[in-house]
Amino acid sequence: MNTATGLVQKFEELLEPLYPADQPGAAIIVVRDGDVLFRKGYGMANLELGVSIEPHMVFRLGSITKQFTAVCILMLMEQGKLSLQDDLARFLPDYPTGGRTITIEHLLTHTSGIKSYTDMPEWLPLWRRDMAVDEIIDLFKDQPFEFEPGENFKYNNSGYILLGAIIEKTSGMKYAEFVQKNIFEPLRMIHSLYDETERIVPGRVAGYSKGTDGFVNAAYVSMSQPYAAGSLASSVDDLALWEAALNANKLLRRETLALAFKPGMLNNGVETGYGYGWLVFEHEGFQFIQHNGGIHGFTANGVRVPAEKVYVAVLTNSDAPETPPSTVASKLAALAIGHPIVEPEHIELFEDALDEYVAVYQISENEERMITRQGTQMYSQRNGGVRIEIYPIAIDTFSVNKTTDRFVFTRNENGKINGMQVLRRLGPPERYLRTEKPLKKTN
Repeated sequence: MNTATGLVQKFEELLEPLYPADQPGAAIIVVRDGDVLFRKGYGMANLELGVSIEPHMVFRLGSITKQFTAVCILMLMEQGKLSLQDDLARFLPDYPTGGRTITIEHLLTHTSGIKSYTDMPEWLPLWRRDMAVDEIIDLFKDQPFEFEPGENFKYNNSGYILLGAIIEKTSGMKYAEFVQKNIFEPLRMIHSLYDETERIVPGRVAGYSKGTDGFVNAAYVSMSQPYAAGSLASSVDDLALWEAALNANKLLRRETLALAFKPGMLNNGVETGYGYGWLVFEHEGFQFIQHNGGIHGFTANGVRVPAEKVYVAVLTNSDAPETPPSTVASKLAALAIGHPIVEPEHIELFEDALDEYVAVYQISENEERMITRQGTQMYSQRNGGVRIEIYPIAIDTFSVNKTTDRFVFTRNENGKINGMQVLRRLGPPERYLRTEKPLKKTN
């Protein structure tokens, strides 16, 4: 068995259990040094028509859009039309900053402190409404800042809406037109577009959500709203073209692109792990550069391993897959470079030991996380959100199933648990203090 054949077998062993043939599935590509090692579709592109997924088909990208937006900004920088240290006020002089200096770099790196409109309850009833860019900005512009620019990291769709507006202001073109003319057309990405529901798109798959009795058609959302933060659609083939063009410096100079892959830094010198439209982390000494995408009916991930010239794209037509595309893509990339990701083994702890961790933990005035137990199964739930299962992998360390997230509990000098940190690939550690607040009823 040669190396390529052996790799394909490992890929298939990983993927086949994840995407049953009669359910929403995924299109997947693995490229190494310009050669396609693996390219395949799994599951159903349309449950109602019984059409299977083929790898050339078109999926919504969600937040993978952000790397295209970031590259557009960097292209304009190379043209001398803007600087990453330019103040937002240069382009949107009426934006209410309260006297703060908010740079383009703050927007790129999710460190502006501006409220993300997708976190606002007021946004939820507006999904179906077509909105102009100014209307979207009006949704969040008067919201209180969550922190001072550069003081913290919080993933922020509003920042990329503003970047789209800056691209339009600077170039004199609509965002969709700029991406089409400067990226999709030159690279012959014929299956890529700024998505519009009413447009006829050959090969576009249907998106699905998980209902109480199985899969349902995903809720409608006007694609005017995700805009420069999440409105693009593409295929795995086109994403491989995108990756190859970046590697060949067809869009940006090498030193300019390197800026996008450099982890951002807060004012206090702490790295965020996020560059410009890409998340940066390490696996066994190899740099992985990655980004997720999620939008009604779709999840996605693209990961590159520069040292080995490996690129993986995983596009799914479900917004609630059992295994996140980020996990799938990372595992495929790790297999391709010969350093597979090994899942940590769970350890058994008695109920009285688990009870040490049960409490309400506070991160800020308005945000808290409950750690609860049912039998020997532990759960985490943030601010009344979805309750997730966590598993002990060492004393005081828990993992979130099928992800790299870790919950690490801290103790005082007397050995009593006094807090915890939530460690993720994206962003600095979240630090919580243990409180004496009573537990609330969970979902």
